[in-house]
Amino acid sequence: MARSKRTGIELTAYDDLFETDESRAEANLSKIREIPISEIDEFPDHPFKVLMNEDMEQLVESVSRSGVMTPATVRQKEDGRYELISGHRRKKACELAGLETLKCEVKELTHDEAIIVMVESNLQRSVILPSEKAFAYKMRLEAMNRQGQRSDLTSVPVAQKSENKTSREKLSELVGESQDQVRRFIRLTELVPEILQMVDERQIAFRPAVEISYLSEEQQYTLLEAMGYNDATPSLAQAIKMKKFMQEGKLTDEVIQSIMQEDKPNQKEKPAFKDERITKLIPKSIPRGQETDFVVKALEFYNRHLQRNKAHER
Repeated sequence: MARSKRTGIELTAYDDLFETDESRAEANLSKIREIPISEIDEFPDHPFKVLMNEDMEQLVESVSRSGVMTPATVRQKEDGRYELISGHRRKKACELAGLETLKCEVKELTHDEAIIVMVESNLQRSVILPSEKAFAYKMRLEAMNRQGQRSDLTSVPVAQKSENKTSREKLSELVGESQDQVRRFIRLTELVPEILQMVDERQIAFRPAVEISYLSEEQQYTLLEAMGYNDATPSLAQAIKMKKFMQEGKLTDEVIQSIMQEDKPNQKEKPAFKDERITKLIPKSIPRGQETDFVVKALEFYNRHLQRNKAHER
């Protein structure tokens, strides 16, 4: 009887222990809760912009009316505050709507795991700027590389190089772009902010921008001045030529200016007028290079109108 009793006690103790482990595991699972916005910090070096556009206005209206339907994702930091992983637009919409809390899913993630989740969630957006994709790819690749290094602490430089290559291949597959294209996007992070903004605004084409990224910061600013002086942006051929001169140690300020002054095949004519009072009156349907003809015809029409009025006054 005593043995049976002891066995029963042991079984009960084991059940209690099992239930405790289960409850602990459940406590560690993701939970959705309302968190004060004042306790949520932005993700460090978050590459995606929150634009104040028509879509944001609609989101603010939706949040004001119905609240946040899809929870944002956060992780709790060591200091007890929260770090926003995905949901930056939702957080901003709540702030604009005057709400004090944000519905969030709290996940237990390392910093590198958080980077991967942040990039994945934002790359699903319909419109992504080149600069956003560039920094997102770079952050994700670096996080993947760090994870690979930790998983094999005995790896030598050759093995690490192989791991890095594997990370690039994996990233390429995940984002649906070739390894070369991923590399090109990451190169854009080497551009000075002013030129990178021109890429986002489609003033500079993607491929020339990649070649320009190999220039030093000083050389890029010299190029920026040359672009303004010549009212032109470099073609792919010009960008490649500047990169070649740079690699040979021959890319001086004078060489940059000389290259930017070259005539480009099929180059569009420069705008005939720079005065905004004139340009804003020229319809966008007028082809580039025909602005002067349009203005001349408009003035001729106006002069005929004045002459007819004078004739009626006699």
